Amino acid sequence: MKQMKIKVCGMNNKQDITNVVSAGANLIGLIFYDKSPRSADKGDVDADFVKQLAVSIVGVFVNENINTVTKIAQDYDLDYLQLHGDESPEYCSELKNKGYKVWKAFSVAETLDKEKLKNYEDVVDYYLFDTKGINYGGNGRKFNWDVLDEYNLSKPFFLSGGLSLSDAQEVSNFVHERFWGVDLNSGFEQSPGQKKANEIEEFINNM
Repeated sequence: MKQMKIKVCGMNNKQDITNVVSAGANLIGLIFYDKSPRSADKGDVDADFVKQLAVSIVGVFVNENINTVTKIAQDYDLDYLQLHGDESPEYCSELKNKGYKVWKAFSVAETLDKEKLKNYEDVVDYYLFDTKGINYGGNGRKFNWDVLDEYNLSKPFFLSGGLSLSDAQEVSNFVHERFWGVDLNSGFEQSPGQKKANEIEEFINNM
């Protein structure tokens, strides 16, 4: 595994993003889904601010119209598109063919649906494994990482779902050939969209 990447998702205000970048985050996730309390439009983030950041930007979408996705991707100069809904392999392929790097999120409960994952293998760049819950992400719970022992596909993956500062050592000890990084969100918040940069920095330092 290459050096683990730290993605902090659900950011929607400039000062928080500045603090989190300073804390050592490699990627910032902006949610473009108005039903999320962490949606980018609920803060003061704008495209001009995002474009000047010296980290990679991941746009998170949920069952969004492709034309809307590509318009936002162009406006914000997004580096990656994370699809967190029920998007089909054909949907992912269309975005890949437009030249975008695509992440596909999958909710995990007790097992890993390897057959379903195989359908996306040629049309995504990364998988993101999150905890199955009532919401499209941000459920604040971990799943049993042992199920990832079954994962034997070629695409690297990010680990998500309820991670907090107390999980730093467990994450550090987690070993898988395709494990690429972690996605930090609700476990590092003082309120939806408001991140605790000091805890993120401590998490990174404990890796």
